[in-house]
Amino acid sequence: MQNNTRLGIILMVLTTIVFASQDGVSRHLASEYNVIMVVMIRYWFFAAFVMTVASRKAGGLRAAAKTSQPIVQTTRALLLITEICVMVLGFKLLGLVESHAIFTSYPLLVAALSGPILGEKVGWRRWTAIGIGFVGVLIILEPGVGVFSPKAIIPLIAALLFATYGLLTRYAARKDTSATSFFWTGVVGSIGMTVVGVWFWEPMSATDWGWMGVLCVTGALGHYLLIRCYEVAEASAVQPFAYLQLVFASSIGILIFGESAEMNTVIGAAIVVCAGLFTLWRERQKT
Repeated sequence: MQNNTRLGIILMVLTTIVFASQDGVSRHLASEYNVIMVVMIRYWFFAAFVMTVASRKAGGLRAAAKTSQPIVQTTRALLLITEICVMVLGFKLLGLVESHAIFTSYPLLVAALSGPILGEKVGWRRWTAIGIGFVGVLIILEPGVGVFSPKAIIPLIAALLFATYGLLTRYAARKDTSATSFFWTGVVGSIGMTVVGVWFWEPMSATDWGWMGVLCVTGALGHYLLIRCYEVAEASAVQPFAYLQLVFASSIGILIFGESAEMNTVIGAAIVVCAGLFTLWRERQKT
């Protein structure tokens, strides 16, 4: 494995730009069409991309699909498609700025759940950071101030789902390769979305089919860049830069969709990011 941190950081920044662009397109399409249909079509392309990547590696599709823990891999894939549907719904109802501000709490949830799910030890420093981070989430949500909107819980649910998916991915990695997990994520996810999504099919305009094409390409490109990023650099060195997706996605929300960044959202997001960076740093110190 290479260890080129500078290249890894560049690839991670590019990844966040691509994924933020994907979120912008998802927000547009979800405002016009059913969220489940949009995610289903996106997953068809994703599954094709995953199978193409797997077929070019040693052993081909059979080697990529081989696993001793199919239930764990299937659960991971289904969690991820559920998380994506919930998050895109959040984009539709709340916008990119607030959704991403709340979603950035997922590394804190990973740290909090790593004990009960993986049996990892979480020290008092990380528990303190987790607590501070969720104070930031409460500042964003503003419970008790005016009329609290239940819609604000949607990105938090997505963050919980994504954190659980991430922990199951780490659990699966004890026996399976990343190529196997990637294969199951795309193929099982596509099957799951198709079973549900065909019942929500809607006609789509030619222009929006173009945007759907952009959504599919950015999804595949983003995953390719992320894979390359982790191939050339240590995850702990580049992971902090993943928070830039909050900046880029919020910029798209403000500049293109006319959203606004309320002061409580900015302050809360800053607290969440700082707490998340601290937990990443502590994990790196322990490693």
